[in-house]
Amino acid sequence: MKDKLVTLIGGGGFLGRYVAQELLKAGARIRIAQRRPRDAWFLKPLGGLGQTQFVAADVTKPATIANAVAGADAVVNLAGTFSKADYWKVHEDGARTVAEAAKAAGLSAMVHISAIGADPESPAEYGQSKAAGGAAVLKAFPNATILRPSTLFGREDQFVNRFAGMIANSPVPFVPVLRPEAKFQPAYVADVAQAVVAALADPEAFGGKTFELGGPDVIAMADLYRWIAQEIGRDVTLVELPDPIGAGIAMLPLTPITGDQWKMLGRDAVVAPGAKGFAALGIAPQPLATLAPGWLVRFRRHGRFGRKAA
Repeated sequence: MKDKLVTLIGGGGFLGRYVAQELLKAGARIRIAQRRPRDAWFLKPLGGLGQTQFVAADVTKPATIANAVAGADAVVNLAGTFSKADYWKVHEDGARTVAEAAKAAGLSAMVHISAIGADPESPAEYGQSKAAGGAAVLKAFPNATILRPSTLFGREDQFVNRFAGMIANSPVPFVPVLRPEAKFQPAYVADVAQAVVAALADPEAFGGKTFELGGPDVIAMADLYRWIAQEIGRDVTLVELPDPIGAGIAMLPLTPITGDQWKMLGRDAVVAPGAKGFAALGIAPQPLATLAPGWLVRFRRHGRFGRKAA
């Protein structure tokens, strides 16, 4: 990847910043393309002089995407949304726009970030729109690589940190758990970033293929809560809510979960049997229990001084 110019659509986001770091370490030049480029300026110090560029772009505006990929060697589409009103125009139409622009510009490689729940038969529109986006990308740019990560975790995530905050800040000694049996296969965000770079570096080997990226461990929602509570030293009782109650909560306004997210939890976010994954890309994924304690310490009552010696 040395000296290659890679456009990162949405490069200032959670996964995007890690992809940027991996590409910079590989000697590539990066062009961060997003609606508000200044939100990604924190990436400037990570690269050498002239190694980072910034451009305003929006996947719902094709002219801006064409400008963002002009002169590039490869593109990574990281654009996504959890706003139901925008699912289709971002996940499907936006993905198609990026792929068509990449094809027209003659790029040699493209990586499209989907999700492990992408399925046209998904009960949730999120999963349906993600599946439609992947299909649109392959139709416009057949040699694109589709990556479908499971739930991502990392220092800045809104997954483990969110649950840890709920447990740490609970005003009562119990915490409700929705879909306690739902299973995840959390993937470390830096491992997924390495997968992106591996796919970009060898489009002949990985182009036109789909990879499902899950970490080494499968964990149920309730067990994840228990592990987090133990790790941050909080003694709480977990109340596993029956599905009818959980579904009712998801339908209410201003709740931490939407109806569509509730439907997504109805299916396990794990790698399908026989699917190509991290191993096919030459990557050994790292487990949650090895990495997360390093940043979860801030949720302890006395920080790093809050763990008693055995």
